[in-house]
Amino acid sequence: MRSHFTRRAVLGTGAALAGAGFLTACSDTARRSDAKSPAGYVESDGPEVRAAEARRARGRTERVRLTATRTRLELGAEGTVPTWAYGDRVPGKEIRVGAGGTLDVTLANHLSAPTSVHWHGLALRNDMDGVPGLTQREIRPGADFTYRFAVPDPGTYWFHPHSGGQRDRGLYAPLIVEDPREPLRYDKEWVVVLDDWLDGVDGSSPDGVLAELRRGMDHGAGHGGKNSEGGKSDGKSDGGGHDMHGMHGMGGSRPAGKGPSRVLMGATSELLGGDAGDVQYPYYLVNGRTATDPETFRAEPGDRIRIRFINAGGDTAFRVALGGHRMTVTHTDGYPVEHKDTDALLLGMGERYDVLVTAEDGVFPLTALAEGKKATARAMLRTAPGAAPAASVRPEELERGRPLTAGQLEAAESARLSPGRPDRTVTLRLTGSMAAYDWGFNGKQYTPDQRHPVTAGERVRLRFVNTTEMWHPLHLHGHTFALPDGGARKDTAIVLPGKTLEADFEADNPGLWLVHCHNVYHSQAGMMTVLGYRK
Repeated sequence: MRSHFTRRAVLGTGAALAGAGFLTACSDTARRSDAKSPAGYVESDGPEVRAAEARRARGRTERVRLTATRTRLELGAEGTVPTWAYGDRVPGKEIRVGAGGTLDVTLANHLSAPTSVHWHGLALRNDMDGVPGLTQREIRPGADFTYRFAVPDPGTYWFHPHSGGQRDRGLYAPLIVEDPREPLRYDKEWVVVLDDWLDGVDGSSPDGVLAELRRGMDHGAGHGGKNSEGGKSDGKSDGGGHDMHGMHGMGGSRPAGKGPSRVLMGATSELLGGDAGDVQYPYYLVNGRTATDPETFRAEPGDRIRIRFINAGGDTAFRVALGGHRMTVTHTDGYPVEHKDTDALLLGMGERYDVLVTAEDGVFPLTALAEGKKATARAMLRTAPGAAPAASVRPEELERGRPLTAGQLEAAESARLSPGRPDRTVTLRLTGSMAAYDWGFNGKQYTPDQRHPVTAGERVRLRFVNTTEMWHPLHLHGHTFALPDGGARKDTAIVLPGKTLEADFEADNPGLWLVHCHNVYHSQAGMMTVLGYRK
C-alpha cells in the first residue's frame, strides 16, 4: 500500500489546483455521454432514471474527494515504479457508506489523459455508472466531476476507471457499504485486494501490452488458430489454446527499447478449462505489497475476523487460502449466501467474497496463487510473536482438494429471486481468439450504439455461450443476477471455455448498462455490449 508522490506529480497537482475555476466550469460537461440512444431507448439521464433514483431510500450523505494523479508504487526490495492512482496509495483509500445513504464523490483529474469512475457492483442510477461514451463523457485532464447517487445495498464493492486500460494501473480502491442491521458477528475486519502488476516495470504499460497483444496476434492470425465462432484450428497450439504461428520470439517483434514481451504462452489451469490468461505479470500484490514485503494484519488468538476479498486484477484469477485456517464463505459480490466452509477460494477478475475465520495462535500466510501462472502474492496474519514463514512457503490448504467457486454456493433466503420463468432471454455468444485478438459478443466488437433491448419489470435471462478457448469473467452493470437452481446472486461470474451459463435478473433499474468481460484486455479488444431499456 505504500507509495509516494514524485516532485513532478506534486507540481502537476499544484497547477491543476490553480485552475480551480476551470475545474468547476468543466464539471457539467462530463454529465452527458457523447452518444445518444437509438430511438425508443431510455437515455442515461432520462426521466425514467431520475424516477428510479427518487424511489431509493436516502439516508446520510457521505462526501468524498478523490484525486486521480501520477504517483510511484513501492515494490518492496524491487524498488519503485511510476503509476497512476487515487491519491498517494495503491489501492486507493477505501470508501465506506451506510446502505440507504447517498454517496457524493468529486473526482479531480490530475492525469494527462481523460478518465472516469465505475462503481463496480452497485445498483446505482445509470448516469453515475461511469462509462464514457455511454453514460457520461470522459473527465478531461484538469477537470473534475461529481458522482452523486443513492446506495441501496450493503456489501463489498470497489471502484475503478472505465477508460481504456487504466484499471490495470493503480486506479482502484475498495467501496464498503455497511449494513445498519449487520447480522454477522465478528471482532475485526480485513479488506484484502488482490492484483497483478506490470505498470511502470521496465517501461511496461497497459496500453503497450494491448498494442503488443494486437500486433503479435495479428502477425500470426492468418495461419490458423481457433476462429471467432469456435471452429477447430489447423495451426500448431501450445496446448492451452494459443495459436503459436508468429508468436515465437514475439518480444523480438516489438520496437527496440520498449521492454520485455508481456504475452503469456503455455500457462494453463484445469480449473479455468485451459489457458490461464493472456499476460505475464512480473508482480502479484496483496494490498499493494509484494510477497517479499507483505502486509501484516494483527489480531488476538480466538478473534473472529471478517475478510473481504476483492480481485482487482487485469488478467489473473487467484486461488486464495489462509494457512492453518478454514474459511466460512458468507457473501459473494455483496450478497449473502448459505454459509459454506472451504480451505480455498477461486476468484476471477471483478469477483468478491466475504469469509469468516477464527484466528489461531501464531503467524500465518494468506497466500493468493496466480492461477496457472506459477507465482503468488501474500499477506500475513499475526496473532503471536515469532518468525514469519518464508515467501516460498505455500499453505497446504491451497492444494487440498478443489477451491470453492461460485457454482457451489446457494443464495441466502433473503437474496433469492422469486420463482418464475423469464419474460425475455438475451443470448450472448462469447467470440474471438488469441490469434486475431478480436474478442466480442456474437462475432461483433463493442460500439456504444449497440442495444439488446429489455423492458422495465421483465425477468431477463442472460444466456452466455462461450465458443472460445478462453475463460471469461462476465460482469453486468447496475444489477445482480441469480445463478441457476437457487444459486448465488452475482454481478460477475466465470464462464469456462465451451460452457454455457444462464443467469436471471429483474429489470428494475432503467438505463443503458454494459455487459462485458472483466479481463481488461478482452474488454478493450471489444468484448463489451449494452443492455438497453426500452421506453
